[in-house]
Amino acid sequence: MPATVSRASYHHGALRDELIKACVALIEAEGIGAVSLRRVARAAGVSPGAPYHHFPDRSALLAAIAAQGHDLLEPRLRQARERAPTAARALGALVEAYVAFARDHPAHVHLMLRGELSAPDRHPESQAAGTGAIALLTEVVRDCQREGSAPPGDPEPLVAMVWALSVGIVTLWLDGPLEGRCVSLGTTPEALTAQIATLLETLLTHQGRG
Repeated sequence: MPATVSRASYHHGALRDELIKACVALIEAEGIGAVSLRRVARAAGVSPGAPYHHFPDRSALLAAIAAQGHDLLEPRLRQARERAPTAARALGALVEAYVAFARDHPAHVHLMLRGELSAPDRHPESQAAGTGAIALLTEVVRDCQREGSAPPGDPEPLVAMVWALSVGIVTLWLDGPLEGRCVSLGTTPEALTAQIATLLETLLTHQGRG
């Protein structure tokens, strides 16, 4: 269980942030199924009714965590893009950055991929928060088209392919057998992701020369 947080830190709206931190720690320790506002309140060291000042229900808290995850992810994606020397490399770098983010923030990613848990019909901010990453991915695909490493025309098929590739790796790692398979192959999920990203870059570059 996450450590109880001191009440002394709850000033100037800090309670909301502490509740989010406590919920993230609870998810990482016991899974999303363990989350209730009462459990989160106990972990944060406040009364059972305190969370309701910021979150009317469980889904509102989960929506806030999902939105926070998108806010944390987007700068990492932008940094990966800016550091890449070519658009094709940037596309592979986005895959690596997303997988590394999932490694560092598994609770956030679980909620970012499970929109139904945060009730997007009642908390649309969690769904809207994800548009920035897709817009960035689309920009990089268009960069690849201008560079000649991606075919011209509608960018959406390649956007969807890279999105599916990234989510697939993350899902296999967080919820599936990827880590065990990597151990049997003498590698790691990070190293395998780097190889996949390099293969994607190679295929795009080869296509551009064809």
